[in-house]
Amino acid sequence: MVETGVIHGRFQVLHNDHMKYLMAGKSCCQNLVVGITNPDPTLTRDDKTAQGRSNPSANPMSYYERYIIIKTTLLEYGFGIQEFSVVPLPINLPDLYKYYVPLDATFFLTIYDEWGEKKLSMFESMNLKTKILWRRPLSKKGLSGTRIRQYIASGQPWEHLVPHTSARIMKQMGIVERIKRLMYRLSDK
Repeated sequence: MVETGVIHGRFQVLHNDHMKYLMAGKSCCQNLVVGITNPDPTLTRDDKTAQGRSNPSANPMSYYERYIIIKTTLLEYGFGIQEFSVVPLPINLPDLYKYYVPLDATFFLTIYDEWGEKKLSMFESMNLKTKILWRRPLSKKGLSGTRIRQYIASGQPWEHLVPHTSARIMKQMGIVERIKRLMYRLSDK
């Protein structure tokens, strides 16, 4: 077990598979730093291996909303407040990492596609310590925020795919209605 681990994701709907990922990361370290990628449009870049991840429609939640959801959910899952922190992580801007996360930590990844491989290469090129939690084909990925946002927009059941806390906060903060409006506008184009 390492002292500090860094894990990352957009978490544009914190879902049950994200929780498996976060729990696996926490099982490998004493202190987990959760980096929220695409924290704002100025720190988000397009990448040919991550088509669509930088689009505003794929990022309907603010950094703050995701911070609150992740922090509250981890506390309800039994994480102690001293065992984790939640920070922005502009994943496409490696020169900025030093301002957000400890570079002497171990960076945890899961790999399903070319984007995951690119991040691993990027971390290794910076001489960061890495640990692959699992590597699976894309067909075995499971849940995706995109699919859950589509379910929300179309009125299909989705709450069972996310932690109770995530669904509750999304409803309280008006995120569910925002996703419906955003997806409705996109379907009109």
